[in-house]
Amino acid sequence: MTLVLYFFLYAGAACFLTGCAVKIRLYTQAPLHLRWELYPVPRGRSGQAKAMFQEILFLRNLWQSNRPLWYRSFAFHFGLYLLVATGAILLLSFAFPVLHGVCYYTGCAGLTLALIGSVLLLDHRLTAPEFRNYTTSGDLFNLFLFSVTLAFLLASVLWRPAGAAGIFAVLRGAATFRTGLDVPSLLTAGLITGSVLLAYMPLTFMAHFIGKYFTYHAVRWDETPNLPGSAIEKRMAAYLMYRPNWSASHVGANGARTWVDIATANPAKGPLQ
Repeated sequence: MTLVLYFFLYAGAACFLTGCAVKIRLYTQAPLHLRWELYPVPRGRSGQAKAMFQEILFLRNLWQSNRPLWYRSFAFHFGLYLLVATGAILLLSFAFPVLHGVCYYTGCAGLTLALIGSVLLLDHRLTAPEFRNYTTSGDLFNLFLFSVTLAFLLASVLWRPAGAAGIFAVLRGAATFRTGLDVPSLLTAGLITGSVLLAYMPLTFMAHFIGKYFTYHAVRWDETPNLPGSAIEKRMAAYLMYRPNWSASHVGANGARTWVDIATANPAKGPLQ
């Protein structure tokens, strides 16, 4: 059973890293973005780094625009950040064993905060009227999977049988392929569901942690002028030769007409052909 658990751990990590790499490649090869024209734009690398730090770590925009939702979302995200930090500290603990005790407290704090946040967000999705129109079954499933995984892992830490392996022991065992560990069923369930969640995450909007960099740096803060003969103009010219094929008949995007044909047509003169 230990080997099966290790398989899930390695497969989940491999799928996660591969999915993130594919996501980054899609973003970098996407067509030129439309301008947001939102100001002010932070000046210099230090200004942009400060703005990103405030947004990623403290969800600054959500704090300003939707305070009730911020409390739920911040608990969830900050809990995940603590879990990521716990993983980093765990790696360092191989060289500095004194850090092992720190992992326990940051891990418990991260699991508790993230679990509270995921449950509150799930409840908000189910009960808040303003979310009803655009909450999908996928949104509910994602939060449910997070809640179940975090609940299993937190329970396995709080009620670990004497002498049984804990999370850190299992992760160390996976690194050295130690198969003789006594892994409790709660921990096994939590690590398997966590591996599935990790593999599944890049396939969904939960991978917005990747897109946030591109959204800000390549869209919101991009002020590169579109000058005659520039690379931007050449790319836009190539886009105008695309032949879109949409089902909306009023657009006339039948796969034969280019964007130039569609954009310069006058719908008032009759249906587009």
